[in-house]
Amino acid sequence: MKKLVVIPARYASARLPGKPLRTIAGKPLIQWVYEKAISSSADNILVATDDERIQETCASFGAEAVMTDPSLRSGTDRVYEAISGKKGDLIVNLQGDEPFIEPSMIDTLFRIMEEDVPMATLCTPISREEYENPNTVKVVLDKSHYALYFSRSPIPYIREALEVPLYGHIGIYGFSRSFLSLFVAMEKGLLEEAESLEQLRVLENGVRIKVAPVHYTGFGIDTEEDLKKAEERMAKD
Repeated sequence: MKKLVVIPARYASARLPGKPLRTIAGKPLIQWVYEKAISSSADNILVATDDERIQETCASFGAEAVMTDPSLRSGTDRVYEAISGKKGDLIVNLQGDEPFIEPSMIDTLFRIMEEDVPMATLCTPISREEYENPNTVKVVLDKSHYALYFSRSPIPYIREALEVPLYGHIGIYGFSRSFLSLFVAMEKGLLEEAESLEQLRVLENGVRIKVAPVHYTGFGIDTEEDLKKAEERMAKD
């Protein structure tokens, strides 16, 4: 099966305009993400963008960037439009603001997808502080490591002093090509609207999402402070 990584990268960002082109340790953010993807087992990597400046920057370091409709409602819709006419049975949606994603994490998703599941994602153990932070998306798993629910609220609610696993969701997704086409056609649900989490659309439609716990200490880039933290971390590595 052909494996394809697509990196959605919008120019507009409410908190960090021009985010994909902001530099960390001398490289644009989108290049850091792309270089992680090319070290995975993917057969092809695409950047899905809505801006010619991003496309031109990608070309400068050898990445193929596909122009997509600026009015698309989500990164997943952008991924789906970008793969039109491209070969790929297993699709990984790698967020364009995750410079610390490891190639092994991408390959973990591909391995799960080869088990014929429609959709998969990753999670990582989190601290109690992160558990209580609404900016950290939490996920609760069943015994087979399928998602029961994702939320910005602290879940599960810990009523007793128990050692309950606390997981934060990592925003990288694997799809079978056939399920991705179904997903983008689904109407938004109330839970998705309430939490602003598009993966809830899948659960609301009765489809299970396989979740693999991994160890991950990275973070996404959403603010100037995140850029500063990333710069400091890159300097140490």
